[in-house]
Amino acid sequence: MSDPRLITSRDNPSFKVLRAVVDDPRRQGRAWLDGIHLVTTCLARGVGVRQLLVSESGQRNAEIAALLQAAAGVDCVILRDSLFREISGLGSPTGVAAVIDIPPAPAGGIAGDAVLLDAVQDAGNVGAILRTAAAAGVRDVLLGPGCAGAWSPRVLRAGQGAHFSLEIREQVDLVAALAACPAISIATVARGGASLYESDLTGPILWLVGNEGAGLSPDLVAAAKVRITIPLASGTESLNVAAATAVCLFEASRQRQIPPGDTVPGRSRGHKK
Repeated sequence: MSDPRLITSRDNPSFKVLRAVVDDPRRQGRAWLDGIHLVTTCLARGVGVRQLLVSESGQRNAEIAALLQAAAGVDCVILRDSLFREISGLGSPTGVAAVIDIPPAPAGGIAGDAVLLDAVQDAGNVGAILRTAAAAGVRDVLLGPGCAGAWSPRVLRAGQGAHFSLEIREQVDLVAALAACPAISIATVARGGASLYESDLTGPILWLVGNEGAGLSPDLVAAAKVRITIPLASGTESLNVAAATAVCLFEASRQRQIPPGDTVPGRSRGHKK
């Protein structure tokens, strides 16, 4: 680790640059990763770190000190505690963060499963969906217009390192993406679709999940080959979008683990809109 510099004022030009990264990562082409877990995961995955940021009190944390010791050659900046809290937006930050370059959008098409997000606005939901996709072995995630930025601090915190296992594309024309991929496209709808548990989910699937309030756009529902609904208890209207995505992805994972020759209930991939 290089000899750290100390920033004590929000008028410092370097602090203003960091503020811009936090406020608009996509425009800056860089992202702010906040917390011991995220920074450790980033370094363990070999992601290039442009800069490490540490609060004054964070220097006294043994775990952070060990992390910094391992990050030889990385530019390091020390921030006054008040400035670190201000820029992180957390009341009690762990005291370490990293700035990385946002990876370019992956080239080529989609192989296997993918999750397509239609105007999912809540950063916590987007991050949770990314985390679920990675845990379920789904590599490709496409975010359409209106989604929370994938590389914003809140989404990164909620993703807990999942970003580094995924191929993430943002501002995607989702209808065009469906047309370009041969996988079966499934629109998740609150009601009126085939039962998730009676549907054949064993082949490659493009999962379409929609906005927290409005759901999927009519154009995407019309473009999908299949509509699926998660059966819920009587009197229950819907699931949170992140929870619904988890149920769908892991039901598909469960079906694919059934030995050949055994029966998957329904096998109703042919259920149409």
